[in-house]
Amino acid sequence: MTSPWTIGIIGGSGLYALEGLEDEQWIAIDTPWGKPSDEILCGRVGDVRVRFLPRHGRGHPIPPTEVNARANIDALKRAGCTDIIAISAVGSLREEIEPGRFAVVEQFIDRTKERVDSFYGKGFVAHVSMADPVCERLSKKLTDAIAAAKGKMATGATYLAMEGPQFSTRAESRMYRQWGADVIGMTALPEARLAREAELPYALVGMVTDYDCWREGDAVDVTQVVEQMQSNSKLARDVVTNFLKKLPKKRAASPIDTALDDAIITAPDQHDPKLLAKLDAVAGRLLKAE
Repeated sequence: MTSPWTIGIIGGSGLYALEGLEDEQWIAIDTPWGKPSDEILCGRVGDVRVRFLPRHGRGHPIPPTEVNARANIDALKRAGCTDIIAISAVGSLREEIEPGRFAVVEQFIDRTKERVDSFYGKGFVAHVSMADPVCERLSKKLTDAIAAAKGKMATGATYLAMEGPQFSTRAESRMYRQWGADVIGMTALPEARLAREAELPYALVGMVTDYDCWREGDAVDVTQVVEQMQSNSKLARDVVTNFLKKLPKKRAASPIDTALDDAIITAPDQHDPKLLAKLDAVAGRLLKAE
């Protein structure tokens, strides 16, 4: 079974706009989870419909911990997204993943502690599989798009999500390296978890801005990060454009489209109508079948 593509793009630090977008229009979307980070820029690139959301809002007024990831994912689902790609600034925990390189993320380690990380709860409990937290199909297409843009890349990266807004201590940075993390950032979780709960295939490209602080004498500062982001941003836009233009005409179904089929554990007679009402977008396919 095939369908048209509608690609949600969550732009992190350094990516606030898209080039070549036709019929563009900013649209405000209300969600039962509160306000998204910003309006959604709707348009198309060729036959592909695009929905772009700046993760921190235009002008970056929202700090990492206060990004309303539930509202962002819900809004993208309401906007008709079939898939999500995310672009985010990251620090490197590996010598060979130098600033300026792009890292295609495969796994996550969660060190956040102040964020709501699920749409589900009392009255409708769900346990989705996160063994493979990103969409292999999207990641492969992003890898091809980076290569086409002649960007340096690392694949199969493990992303350590920290709370922030402060950067790591040296002890933390060195510990994360021992854990097997390759890059570090502040926003990919719970974003990736919530995308899976909403049955949206998700992939992430990290734009490496710095070496974190594990190297002797190195320390991270905002000036350094912003300078590297500005250097990365043109290439990031080229990667996104290449990705969109090279998508197949029709979207084949993904196993992630039905991630909730075996995830709901609450008996029907125990369902909470108020929670179900809030889930009308993220779990709408399943609820309609009940």
